[in-house]
Amino acid sequence: MFDIFSGQHIIVLLVVALVVVGPKDLPRLMNMAGKWAGKARAMANEFRKSFDEMARQAELDELRKEIEELKKKNPVAEMQASLDAAQADISQAVDTAVPPLDGAGQTPAESTAPVEGAIEPRSGEFQVTDAAPETVPADAPDGKPVTPA
Repeated sequence: MFDIFSGQHIIVLLVVALVVVGPKDLPRLMNMAGKWAGKARAMANEFRKSFDEMARQAELDELRKEIEELKKKNPVAEMQASLDAAQADISQAVDTAVPPLDGAGQTPAESTAPVEGAIEPRSGEFQVTDAAPETVPADAPDGKPVTPA
């Protein structure tokens, strides 16, 4: 507060005040100066608080405006609509790419032809199928399996 006054300046002012006002009235003068300084500080604090309140109110108004804009645009609904459209496109692509299944759970192509790229079971592994088991009779000349009728 007294940045413009050095220690020597303050001492000179106090000596002048003592000479001009006198030793009797100096405490009363200092009391009045202190009260004025307190009032000035209180007014400065009140001004700062009102300025801060106005700034805070402006920020709140801006946030309310942004919230109203978000409510109008509703980006979540836009994302949900785009996700629903993408899911519908994928479902349609899958439905057109996969032919319908017959009563046995296979497509007509699967029931007559082997699946291309299917993994053959390794020796010793079992393969579970709905087809009837094939057996090789001991007296078969060519070693081909025979399907029981």
